Formats: sequence, structure tokens, C-alpha cells
Amino acid sequence: MSEWWTYRLTSFLLFSPHTYYRLLELYNAAIWPAQIAGVAIGVAIVTLLMAKREGNERIIVVLLSGCWLWVAWSFHYQRYAQINWAAPWFAAAFAAQALFLLILGAVANRVVLERDNACNARIAISLTTFTVIGYPLLAPLAGRAWVTAEIFGVAADPTAIATVATLALARGRLRWLLLAVPLLWCAIAALTLGAMSERLAALVLVGATAAALVPALRGNAIHRDRLGTSRMAARANPEE
Repeated sequence: MSEWWTYRLTSFLLFSPHTYYRLLELYNAAIWPAQIAGVAIGVAIVTLLMAKREGNERIIVVLLSGCWLWVAWSFHYQRYAQINWAAPWFAAAFAAQALFLLILGAVANRVVLERDNACNARIAISLTTFTVIGYPLLAPLAGRAWVTAEIFGVAADPTAIATVATLALARGRLRWLLLAVPLLWCAIAALTLGAMSERLAALVLVGATAAALVPALRGNAIHRDRLGTSRMAARANPEE
């Protein structure tokens, strides 16, 4: 038996890059024109984020939930499971994420997206927009055929990244419950792409990390505002 330190990331890859991208090609052909619906849902989510109207959160989480449920069944369970024994578990995780979104966001109405901080809102909206519009363009840029493009709403990676960018604006500890599965998937996807020597591996990881850091930026902004207020009060009352 080989020593454990002789293993590489590629040692755990269950399929070749050619097999994976052929799977994407067949998947895209089989579900067409669902890709158009995925992009339309993504554009709708971006529009709702920009609108800042009460009740938009419920619509957003319902749209996201539908996307996660589609990917769980149509991609992971029906297709990806053919080449990866872990895919049914991925399908279960994606279905659980869809359920979390429905129960906590649509039924309990506990998902509140804070968009008062203009900087944080711009970052989240920009990342979501890029994932919806720009992510499919990465396939030809990476030297792959258009038919292997991964599109929000029907493919796992862009759906997870856009979800992280959107839900990073959620208020309170509930945010981390809703981000757990998307962030975990982004880590798994980055490792898989890295094992295939795919240049998009770093992009998936960086995109998800940047989106997840939006709450930290919000916290820093609040801290600066409070500090500024304290300093102004001290200057107004120098004798205290």
C-alpha cells in the first residue's frame, strides 16, 4: 500500500476532465431551453436586489430555492451520479438548501437582506450579476466549447456563488445557516476543478470568499460609523 503522502489531489478524482465536460455537454443539450429560464431568474434576482422594496426577499428566496431544487434533481441526482458516487449526497444537500430557503425565507419570512450600506450592496449585486451574465462566458475563455458552459439556475457552481453573494446580505446569525451548503459546495467544486487542472478553480474559490466577506465589510462600516459618531460627540463636549 502506498504511503499517504504520495497521494495527490488527482488521486481522488473519480473521472477525467473529458468525461466531466462531456457530461455538461449532454446535460445542456437535454435540458435546453431551461438555461434561458435560469438566466431570466438570475436577472430577476438582481433586479429585486436593486429595487429594495419590502417583500422582495420572499420572492428572491423562492427563486433561489427553485434553482437549488432543480440542480439537486436534474444535475446531481440524474446526471452527475453517473460518474460520481457522492453525487446523490450532493443532491440531498442541494435539496436541503432549497428547503431551508423555503421554510426560513418564504414561510417564516426571516430572511432580511440589508442593502442600506451602498458599498456592500454594490459588491453583492455586482458579484451576482457577473455570475449570472459572465460565468457562462468563462467556458470559451478557458478553451472549452460553448456547449459546456455552466449557467446560473441549472448548473451547480454559478448557482452556489450567486447564492453566497445574495445571502451574504442577510441579517443576523441566520445568514451562516443559509450560507453553509453554498460555501461547502464552492469548496468542493474548487477542489474538483483543481484536480482537473481547470483554471476556473481559483475563480470559484475567490468569488465565494469575496461574497462571504460582505458581512465583514458591513461590520467594519458600522464600526467606523460608531467610531466617527463617538469622536464627534467628544469634540462637541471637550470638558467631559
